[in-house]
Amino acid sequence: MPSDSVVKSMKVKAGARGAGTQRQDDGSSQAIMSRYDSDIDGLLPPGVRGRLNDLFREIEKEFENLYAENLALQDRVEGLTERLDVCSGGEKPVSENQDTTDHLEVNKPKRSSQISQKIKSTYKVSTSKIVSSFRNPSPIYAVARDYRGHRDGVWEVTVARSDQQLIGTASADHTARVWCIHSGTCLLQYQGHQGSVNSIRFHPAQELALTASGDQTAHIWGAHVNIPSIERSHSSGEDDLDGSEKEDSVDDFLESTPEESSLRTPSLELTGHNGVVVSADWMAAGGQVITASWDRTAILYDAESGEQINTLTGHDQELTDVRAHPTQRMVVTSSKDTTFRLWDFRDPNMLVNVFQGHTQPVTSAVFAGSDKVVSGSDDRTIKVWDIKNMRSPISAIRSDSSVNRLSVSQAHNMIAIPHDNRHIRLYDIHGNRIGRLPRSNRQGHTKMVTAVAWADDHPICNLFTCGFDRQVFGWNINIHSKE
Repeated sequence: MPSDSVVKSMKVKAGARGAGTQRQDDGSSQAIMSRYDSDIDGLLPPGVRGRLNDLFREIEKEFENLYAENLALQDRVEGLTERLDVCSGGEKPVSENQDTTDHLEVNKPKRSSQISQKIKSTYKVSTSKIVSSFRNPSPIYAVARDYRGHRDGVWEVTVARSDQQLIGTASADHTARVWCIHSGTCLLQYQGHQGSVNSIRFHPAQELALTASGDQTAHIWGAHVNIPSIERSHSSGEDDLDGSEKEDSVDDFLESTPEESSLRTPSLELTGHNGVVVSADWMAAGGQVITASWDRTAILYDAESGEQINTLTGHDQELTDVRAHPTQRMVVTSSKDTTFRLWDFRDPNMLVNVFQGHTQPVTSAVFAGSDKVVSGSDDRTIKVWDIKNMRSPISAIRSDSSVNRLSVSQAHNMIAIPHDNRHIRLYDIHGNRIGRLPRSNRQGHTKMVTAVAWADDHPICNLFTCGFDRQVFGWNINIHSKE
């Protein structure tokens, strides 16, 4: 290490240059090195001393560059100050009854002081804004609503397809709930299952819900609810209300919200599995339903009679999810056997395609548009597949945590990915990263996020998330912003 005298000499030189004073005659790198060599002569090999000489020369060059930059900046500041003085000199007219000489001699220093103070104030404000932007960045994702009431972890959240004013949740507390998106209140609680409710899906056109449970059954039940509406005193819209009137409207809205109702009896109970029913979904037209179970099978039922139409076998391990195509008679099942299968009922022989692209259990596989499937796995990857070419994925996303039940925005081709590590990440269909939802003590989940669901273009909440912390959140996502 350099001696104290050498370090002190370098600090003095750097300080002098920063102040803009004349350079010292004995401040060259050779002089410094000669003093340094005299202190450590005989202690270091010649090669090491040579290397140190080179390093000190580089340091000298850096100080030289900084000194030159400081001088240039100082010249620019002085020039700008002079221009400000000239410009401000003609702003304030001289009174006719006042001596011009006295005005110039007395007020010019005052004007310069005012300009200097203005520059300082502007600098402080700008600096404060910059610092604040680092400490509290403007969020492009924010929690707009939270839905509280479940007494155990929430396995799934879904948006009603016939009326996007409602969401449904399925929980390990043996209940499923229907919520009003706007108010955040529970409108209906279904208590017909004897085990954990693992999934909930709404009928595509009717006020019906389908739930799958750990009691080895799936239930179809009526999800008819009365959605409260806000009574406004002005017909022209909310913008016509002042602050007090808006508060009164909100209070009236909360008072008019109906109390939560309960339902214990299903319209139809679907049996036939001998293991946990982990998921169930409506087929495209809503006349049939498909269930997936830990018994390694999926069963297709008639939605009116409950009769079993077909049993789908082939997976080697437990199923983890099932999704039906929104418009076509196709189904995709995911499994712990590291594969997901595409079942095509449009063909009389029911074609089956097996997708083998993951190394650990596939936790979720969903349709994206008419010809793509997005799969997520415990191997911490998300892959996008073309239905017509199952050999290799179109794009692949690598993450740092296991993936749970993901969702794809059909309108914006955006993938929302829930993780075991409490993160929720957003990507486009091509695998490009868009952002990550905030996770802190004030907002976000505190335990693993189990499922997400998009509500495309909803004015209040366009993404919903649920987790094993019993929380359900509605997020407002700026689709066109990037992190």
